[in-house]
Amino acid sequence: MIIGTAGHIDHGKTTLVKALTGVDADRLPQEKARGITLDLGYAYVPQADGSVLGFIDVPGHEKLVHNMLAGATGIDFVLLAIAADDGPMPQTREHLELLDLLGLHRGAVALTKCDAVDAARIAAARAEIDALLAGTRLQGSPVFALSATTGAGVAELRAHLDAAAAAHQARRATGRFRLAIDRCFTLSGIGTVVTGTAFSGRVGAGDTVIVAPTQRGSHGGIRARVKSLHVQDRPAAHGQAGERCALALAGDFDKQDIERGMWVVDAAVARPLTRFQAEIRVPLSQAELKHWTPVHVHLGAADITGRVALLEGEQIAPGATALAEILLDRETLTVRGDRFVLRDASARHSIAGGRVLDCFPPTRHKRSPARLALLAALGDDDPATSLHLQAGQAAAGVDLDRFAANWNLAEDAAAALWQAAGLRVVESGGQQIGFAAAGWQALGERLLAALASEHLRAPDMVGVERERLRRLTLPTLERAAFDALVAELLAAGRLSASRAWLHLPAHQASLAVGDRDLFAVLQPLLDAQAFGPPRVRDVARASGTAEDVVRQLFRRVARAGELYPVAHDHYFTADAVAQLAAIVAELNAENAAARAADLRDRIGGGRKVAIHILEFFDRIGYTRRVRDEHLLRSRDTPPEWLSR
Repeated sequence: MIIGTAGHIDHGKTTLVKALTGVDADRLPQEKARGITLDLGYAYVPQADGSVLGFIDVPGHEKLVHNMLAGATGIDFVLLAIAADDGPMPQTREHLELLDLLGLHRGAVALTKCDAVDAARIAAARAEIDALLAGTRLQGSPVFALSATTGAGVAELRAHLDAAAAAHQARRATGRFRLAIDRCFTLSGIGTVVTGTAFSGRVGAGDTVIVAPTQRGSHGGIRARVKSLHVQDRPAAHGQAGERCALALAGDFDKQDIERGMWVVDAAVARPLTRFQAEIRVPLSQAELKHWTPVHVHLGAADITGRVALLEGEQIAPGATALAEILLDRETLTVRGDRFVLRDASARHSIAGGRVLDCFPPTRHKRSPARLALLAALGDDDPATSLHLQAGQAAAGVDLDRFAANWNLAEDAAAALWQAAGLRVVESGGQQIGFAAAGWQALGERLLAALASEHLRAPDMVGVERERLRRLTLPTLERAAFDALVAELLAAGRLSASRAWLHLPAHQASLAVGDRDLFAVLQPLLDAQAFGPPRVRDVARASGTAEDVVRQLFRRVARAGELYPVAHDHYFTADAVAQLAAIVAELNAENAAARAADLRDRIGGGRKVAIHILEFFDRIGYTRRVRDEHLLRSRDTPPEWLSR
């Protein structure tokens, strides 16, 4: 269990920690010289059961609240120090309010300096404390009258802390590893060491981690290896959620590249962001929070400036909770459920607190009823609640990798959730897209309806090209999901394919007898130069047929599926296109991509024709262009789907 002190300056927090642990948590020379705590201090006490009780001692000065918050986000138990002679003071109240906003509800009050006052004053101070805690999460916490100087009452407090630690349920080491860095230093012979509280997951010596977000390095963060680690001030093979960890890191970085406020995380959750959506609560003691208020955002161990964009109304009244988007001036890492505190632009007053709901918010329709309903569902601690609603809303499917990252789900937990939710999961470029069963069925009906509409519009066409049908079905649908949908409908006999066209099984397109006879005369001209056939004007000139007659005929033949308009007025036979598709597949197998020069060398002719052919394959969805290369959409897609 990790205990964090809180309270006004000079109310004896550090002296109390020393009385409880024997450790002076003031480690900086200037702290010892001035007699006040300036930064976070740490102390550890072994327990009878072999565990270790950790203490984080925070500064109490009003100008050092940012340091206090850096330590408070990772504690389990609050030790609120209040001097008997002063009673509750401004920083006592602010610290208590901050702890309340962070959701901390377990704690005790140390009524310090009782040796300097009489019994009447102690009784009055107790009454003041009861009034102070009323209505907060710490209401009803026990109060221990003591003197850290004389030792009176310290044993009773220590016994209570031991009992609380014994009853404490350690955080489950679920999810991927995340640690908020609150200290970074260098040790001779060891190198760079970072310390912090592990928020989730598990880490061990030899593991590869990401330190992010970087202010100087690459956007993806710094890759490092955990050489060794200390957990609760002891050498250990691994550390996990809820423990204070010191990690010795090795990698291609300098000590100055890492600082407080950064995170050490598993690579899967190293997703830097500059905005997230959350629920925000304004304490009764504060003024209303208005839309677009500039703020300091304290999240993890970081202090980042930004603004609050309200999603419900133009202000949040004191005591109220509302949904909002937080826009940051620089990157950070976070996941759903992380708590944060908002302070005003001058960093003098704490004005609100909240809980992260969505790390990947949309850029449009943020205030729509559907979006607000989803954010409300994200407030439920069961991810299945929001997954069910999101899958029902998302016709193009849910990005399951983002969903898992937002909730910090490990791979096995995510897979179990997808299965329990009955999702149809499609792999797309290394990512997963999930569809509700009803939504997947509706997509199939939508595709068939789009085909039926096209058949009515153009009955003489054999069908619709795949990429065009995907856009007609749902433009935002990923190609991999569309291909999976088509495969299921083909297997069920509800859809048919003729070369590159998809059509309903009952639909047929055929040429008129006159068109068939004329095409039989002209086709040899195309077959003679299969990979570089003459254009419409050249066919017309060679055959003595009017150019417009040839053009209209070729359009009708293309609708029937026997020609392809590879470029303007440039038609290739279906057999030629099937052969070209096979060649493009071979080039991809040999060179990992097809390029115009390689295709030209393989088929002969000019480079311009090769470019037109590759652009045609891009257009119908057989390939996709990446700069000057053309990659197969799917390595599993055989060229035969363009053949007879």
